[in-house]
Formats: sequence, C-alpha cells, structure tokens
Amino acid sequence: MASLWKSTVVTLEMIKWEHSVFALPFALTGAVLAAGGWPTLRVLGWIIVCMVAARSAAMAFNRLADAQLDAANPRTAMRALPAGTLSNGFVAGFVVISIALFVLGAAMLNRLTLELAPVALAVVLAYSYMKRVTRWSHVVLGLALGIAPSAAWIAVRGSLDIRIVVLTAAVLLWVGGFDVLYACQDFEHDRKVGLNSVPQAFGITAAFWIARAMHVGMLLMLCWLMELFGLGRVAMLGVGLVAMLLLYEHSIISPKDLRRMNAAFFTLNGVISVVFFGFVAADVLMRK
Repeated sequence: MASLWKSTVVTLEMIKWEHSVFALPFALTGAVLAAGGWPTLRVLGWIIVCMVAARSAAMAFNRLADAQLDAANPRTAMRALPAGTLSNGFVAGFVVISIALFVLGAAMLNRLTLELAPVALAVVLAYSYMKRVTRWSHVVLGLALGIAPSAAWIAVRGSLDIRIVVLTAAVLLWVGGFDVLYACQDFEHDRKVGLNSVPQAFGITAAFWIARAMHVGMLLMLCWLMELFGLGRVAMLGVGLVAMLLLYEHSIISPKDLRRMNAAFFTLNGVISVVFFGFVAADVLMRK
C-alpha cells in the first residue's frame, strides 16, 4: 500500500494535476453562462470530476507517449518515466482509471455528454502524437482545453449553443499561444531530432509574433463573447485584466531571454483563467 501511494503521488506530481486550474475556470464559466447563475451542486461536481479526470488521463498518456523523447531531451530527462521512478504499467493503469472516471462523470450528467465522451477523449489523447506530424500541435492542445466550456454548457443544458463555441475559440487561441512560447525552450532539441513545432519551423522570433497574434485573437473573441451574452461592465473589466496579464506575460520573456518562462507559463496563465471566471461569474450573478 505504501508503494502504491508513493507511486500515485509521484504520478500526480508528474502530470502536475494542480494545473487543472488552466482549463477548469473556463469550464465553470461555460457552466455559469449556461445556467444563468450557479448550476446545481450535483452538475457542478460532476463537471469538475470530468475535467480533472480528462486532464489527468491526457497528461499521463502524454508522458507515456513521450517517454523516449523526454529521455533524449536534457530539459525533460529527469521526469518520472525516463528517470525510472515510475513504471509504464503503473502510468498506463492510471490512464485507464482516469478515463473510466471521466466516462462515469459524463454518464452522470446527461445522455449527450456520454455520447460525446469518446470524441472528447480522442481530442485530448491525440495531442500526444501531433508534434510528430504537424508544426501546429499547439492548436490541437488549445482545442483539447478549449472544448471545456462547450462541454460544460452541454453538461448543464443537454445541448450546444453556438455562442459558447466563441469561448472555445478564445481558449484555443490562448492555450495555443502560450504553448508556442513554451516550445521555444526546446527549439534546438526539436530541430535536432526532427520534432515539429512553430518555433522549430519558423524560428523563435517569429514564434513570439505568432503567439502574440493568437493572444490578440483571444482577446477579440472574449469581447465578442461579452456582446453575444449581453454581459456588462464587470465582465468587461475581467477581459481588461486578462489583457493586462497577457501583456505582462509577454513583457517578462523575449526571444533572447526565456529564463522566466515557467512564471509566464504556469503562474500567470493560472491567474488569467481564474480572474476571467471570477469576473464573468460575478457579472452573471449580479444580474439575477
């Protein structure tokens, strides 16, 4: 039991489960917009279960798929699988259990969420192989997180409203943009081993401009979302704060200085998602 617990803790550290904060607040935003306020605790609870389970399955599967690649990359060679801290079998079992928990959560929500569960799983798992075939794997990762608000809407309503797809597009551009920046760290390694990425294809300076354009696109999508749902000044203030945080994120790193990439990637992006959810939820709840 002690060994099982230790391996589970190491797995959770490996997949950085606490970074569920990236997509979860956007899923909760979709749920609040769908319900016109707070959804029931039952629905909210199963949405959270599905989000955490899907991300856990995707991240653990990614570590399995990339184990040999990680071993060859100095930046990732000490991850649990290439370092031998975890076995492939244990991580594969973790993936299976996470998928089962996700499917259970989808079944507990409504029929459409269950029917679409395989589609969601296909998207979040497929990302792990995209860098082998396309330089735009960042967009696939963006889609994997971006489906969260639309999925949450379906969980609440049992149907899809095209308006919430705008938020999916915004999250896709946001995640895709910061993943382009994050990939700059592996520019030399990716070129050496033949892995695809925007920095590998276009160079680091161009990659920064592409990421900036994607984040501008995100902000435009968020402004459109405000109009589509008739949200007010509080929600727009949230968009303004997101813009300021993105500007700061881009100011602390540059093509010639990637030293603060972890602060930009992990800390600020977690703050961005929480801030946006908080202001949109406050705007919706104030109108009730």
